Amino acid sequence: MAGLEIKNVVKRFGDVTVVKQMNLSVEEGEFVVLLGESGCGKSTTLRMIAGLEEVTEGQILIGERDVTHLPPMARDIAMVFQSYALYPHMNVKENMSFALRLTGRPTHEIDEKVSAAAKILNIEHLLHRKPKDLSGGQRQRVAIGRSIVREPQIFLFDEPLSNLDAKLRGHMRAELAVLHERLGKTTIYVTHDQVEAMTLASRIVIFDKGQIQQVGTPTEVFTRPASVFVAGFIGMPTMNFFKARSVFKESQHLLQGEGFAFAAPEWLTHQPPSPEQALTVGLRPQHLKACAPDSAQLSLRVDVVEYLGTESQVVGHLQTPSGQRVSAMLPGNAQALLHQPLGLTFASDDLHVFDTETGQSLR
Repeated sequence: MAGLEIKNVVKRFGDVTVVKQMNLSVEEGEFVVLLGESGCGKSTTLRMIAGLEEVTEGQILIGERDVTHLPPMARDIAMVFQSYALYPHMNVKENMSFALRLTGRPTHEIDEKVSAAAKILNIEHLLHRKPKDLSGGQRQRVAIGRSIVREPQIFLFDEPLSNLDAKLRGHMRAELAVLHERLGKTTIYVTHDQVEAMTLASRIVIFDKGQIQQVGTPTEVFTRPASVFVAGFIGMPTMNFFKARSVFKESQHLLQGEGFAFAAPEWLTHQPPSPEQALTVGLRPQHLKACAPDSAQLSLRVDVVEYLGTESQVVGHLQTPSGQRVSAMLPGNAQALLHQPLGLTFASDDLHVFDTETGQSLR
């Protein structure tokens, strides 16, 4: 097992720079998720780590070994792709053992490694089946098993659950978490699905336009987003954003905008922004609570109620000229609120405040 170091890595395709001056350290045994929208550079980064793409500038180290210009086979990594990439004419055992047979390992050693991996993945009863006889989840287990038998220093996963249905994705997420706990291997996992990132990662690396926007634990990126982009990307439903200015009225520090005046969070009062500075205030739908009209910090009229079982997503508009949309997650069935006025309140410490011009958090 080994850690990973990415130093000043740049990737260009002709005149287009798709990864910009990247630096990232991954500790031994960490499960790090590269998260971002399609085209943000996360899969290209994974392919550079694997040796499937050349590095334009910079270095990649596995352990203390510089692997920047080594071929994939010399890097001691194993990669699981979005497509299962199984050989259709081989059974499960033959697929899992293929790489070991190419290296000329003794038959008894190959059998031991395949049996051990099959036991970990609970596919012992499938070893003599062909890929066409397997479900999507079983095929993905075989692809993972093919990586396990090689005993690499680092596992690389490129959106391995994207081809599965929602129920099976949930099941495989749990299996991957258990697998990582058992093996303790350094793992780099690429996805655009924030649920996978939040549930699997030791740390999440959030990408946008070829640059790292934030690196942190799932709790850190959710509760302390470093920028408007991260705040809007992490969390479902999406965070509510409001344009505001910092003002003082009767010795009270407020964040004031169209149709509202929020009490500033305590952390902001120690170094308040100037009244001229344009601010973006963020508020997660989960932090909004229904209240009586006379104590409401936001007043809206409800346009949509989506009942989700234990809670409802309520979408309404502020009763202001702009009619800004606001989402809130309320407990239970809130269908009775449809087309009705609704007062909402929240704790001031739940507010996120960003500089509008730079997009960076002021916290």
